[in-house]
Amino acid sequence: MGRILAIDYGTKRTGIAITDELQMIASGLTTVATKELFIFLENYFASEKVVLILVGEPKQKDGTHSDVEVEIQKFLKQFRKKYPEMEIKRVDERYTSKMAFQTMIDSGLKKKQRRNKALIDEISATIILQEYLYNK
Repeated sequence: MGRILAIDYGTKRTGIAITDELQMIASGLTTVATKELFIFLENYFASEKVVLILVGEPKQKDGTHSDVEVEIQKFLKQFRKKYPEMEIKRVDERYTSKMAFQTMIDSGLKKKQRRNKALIDEISATIILQEYLYNK
């Protein structure tokens, strides 16, 4: 069947989550430096069958795109050029960072651990993926 990979794109760091091959369970995979994202994806695609990429669509409360959308569009253009056969879907990611932070609190992480922005990005990608799986 193939996996679904979710990306919570950021200008510095990008959170990544992945499904199992049956596309039932979403799991945080990692956070990578955004400048190394294509290297990471190339290596991952070489070892795992990914059939769909979800990219978070950051929006303001009023529904307008946030500032990072310009950078996401540049990434998507490069991605489509490099992987033209790969299906990409956008997923509204409003409030995922707040939900990720709350998840960290609920799971009992200490204050110092909750400051780990890389972990927040990874959890945010997982939330994006879970929402997609729930609504598909």
